[in-house]
Amino acid sequence: MAGGVGSRFWPFSRNNYPKQFHDVLGIGESMIQTTVKRFSTVCPKENIYIVTNREYKNLVKLHFPDFSEEQILQEPIGRNTAPCIAYACFKIAQRNPAANIIVAPADHVILREQAFLNCIQQGLEVASQEDILVTIGIKPTRPDTGYGYIQYLPESTRCAMKVKTFAEKPTLEKALKFIESGDFVWNAGIFIWNAQSILKAFRTHLKDVADLFEDGAASFYTHEEDAFIDATYANCRNVSIDYGIMEKAENVQVILGDLGWSDVGTWNSLYSIADKTPEGNVVDGDTMLYDTQNCIIKTPQDKLVVIQGLQDYIVAEHDNVLMICQRKNEQQVKDFVSHAKASKGLEYV
Repeated sequence: MAGGVGSRFWPFSRNNYPKQFHDVLGIGESMIQTTVKRFSTVCPKENIYIVTNREYKNLVKLHFPDFSEEQILQEPIGRNTAPCIAYACFKIAQRNPAANIIVAPADHVILREQAFLNCIQQGLEVASQEDILVTIGIKPTRPDTGYGYIQYLPESTRCAMKVKTFAEKPTLEKALKFIESGDFVWNAGIFIWNAQSILKAFRTHLKDVADLFEDGAASFYTHEEDAFIDATYANCRNVSIDYGIMEKAENVQVILGDLGWSDVGTWNSLYSIADKTPEGNVVDGDTMLYDTQNCIIKTPQDKLVVIQGLQDYIVAEHDNVLMICQRKNEQQVKDFVSHAKASKGLEYV
C-alpha cells in the first residue's frame, strides 16, 4: 500500500512526492524500494503489486522501471485501507483464486529483517491451511499513543494467537495500562491471508464494498480496468480494514514479533530508530553543530547548516520549506500543513 501522503512528516513528505518515495533513513534507497526488496525474498517480484494513488504512478515507475502496468494498481481517490485492499485482493483472486496474500504498508521500517521474515513464513503457513485472517503484532517497547493496539489471548500454544480486541490510539494513561497488562501489542497494519478467506470476510462484513469490486472483476488485467475502478471508487465508502473487517471478524489471529519496527509516521518515530551522535542528534545533512543536543536535523546535502544552542528540536528543510519545531510539539505539524495550504498555497504542501 503506497497511496498515503504522510503529512505528519512534512515538509519532507509532500502531496506530489510523499515519504514512501524518499530515502528517509539516508541509506541510498527509498522506503518503498526497501519494502519491495524485503518481500522479494518471500515471493517472485512479478507477484508484488503496488496500490497507489494515480498521481503517483510515474513515481512508482521511476522507482521500479521493471514493474509491469498490471502490477501498479492506481486508485483515483483515497478511500482508506479497505477499498485499497479489496482492489488488490479481488484482482489477485481473479488470476489465482488460491493465492496467499501479504498486505503491508510501503513506508515501514523493520530493523530485524530475519525475525520479520520468520513471522511472515509462519503467517503464510497457518493462513494457507485455515480460514483465518492473520495480522502481525509488534511487542511494544514503550507506551506509545501514536499506534493502535491489539489484545490477544495468550493461552494459545501456536505461533498465531486469537485476537480478543482491537484498540484505537490510546491516551497515555491507557497505553501504560496496555503495557502493564502484558497482552497488548502494537497494530502494525500488516496482514496475511488466503484469497478466499479475505474475499469471504469482505462479503460478510463489507458486502457493499465486495459487491462493487465483484461486479466488474472480469475487467481486471484488461484495458477496461481503469474505467471500472474509477466508477467503483466513486461509489465506494471510506472505511478502514480494521474498522470494516478486523474488529468484527471472529477468525482473526495475531503473530507476535520483536522486529525493530516503526511506521516512521512522525519525526519523533524517526528519532526513536535512527542512529544518533554522542550528543543525541539525528543528522542527515551537511552541518556544523554547537551546544546542540537531542535534535533531528534533516537538510539538503548541498547547503551548510550551522546550528548553535538548540535542544530537542526538529530542523527540517526540503524544497521550498524550512521547518523548525520543538520535538515535544510535533503533533502541530499537521496544523502547520493546513495553515500553509490555506495561507501560502498548494506549492508548499
